[in-house]
Amino acid sequence: KLVNSLKGFSSRFLRAEYPGRTSRICMGSVFWAPSYFAGSCGGAPLSIVKEYIENQQRPV
Repeated sequence: KLVNSLKGFSSRFLRAEYPGRTSRICMGSVFWAPSYFAGSCGGAPLSIVKEYIENQQRPV
């Protein structure tokens, strides 16, 4: 339920804040996919997690 609330709030916020950009990436009227993933960082230091996120490939 928490994840669905976060997805709903963020979808409404992003659509209001960036209407031109979001219309190109939405799947019809759906912004987020119906599924989600939650994982653990295994106690890794925040600096390592931040570096990992920053070095991920960007979608084309």
